[in-house]
Amino acid sequence: MATVLSVSGSPSPTSRTARLLRHLDRRLTAQGHDVIPLDVRTIPAEALLGADFRHPAVVEATALFDRADGVVIGTPVYKAAYSGLLKSLLDLLPQYALVGKTVLPLATGGTTAHVLAIDYALRPVLSSMGAGHIVQGWFTLDKDIAAADDDTLTVAPGAAEALAQVVDQFSQALGSRAAHLAAAG
Repeated sequence: MATVLSVSGSPSPTSRTARLLRHLDRRLTAQGHDVIPLDVRTIPAEALLGADFRHPAVVEATALFDRADGVVIGTPVYKAAYSGLLKSLLDLLPQYALVGKTVLPLATGGTTAHVLAIDYALRPVLSSMGAGHIVQGWFTLDKDIAAADDDTLTVAPGAAEALAQVVDQFSQALGSRAAHLAAAG
């Protein structure tokens, strides 16, 4: 159906955010989408912090954004905002890297005090990058995500239902957009 870039903006190698994204990637794959995972933490720090637009890892990440029909952006929330690691990557992408793309913003955090970070911190940046359609995002509490040592993930029932619903809406929006573009020829 569509190519989806699934971006984790977490700096942690044992991130619940990244594990949650990979869990949701499987749902999108089961719905027929080609999902490409991107963990921003794998891009060399010197490229991100030195704003090296020509670094091969930055060039590759930019190409992945260009290739995608849809983008899932996942981030932990720190101090009421998305991660600095994610910001570093977004700053290196072309200004309109999200033009024509359907975007699903997701966030994780320790308290509901950060629930509005998607709408007040992340959504404006995604919009300024030209996102064609930003679907309803979702915030998941850290306590609702249990990651085991064997990389299995358990999401609390209420959170799992809500996440399934926003992922399904994203998938439907991708399908609607693809049908619209095909009809426009």
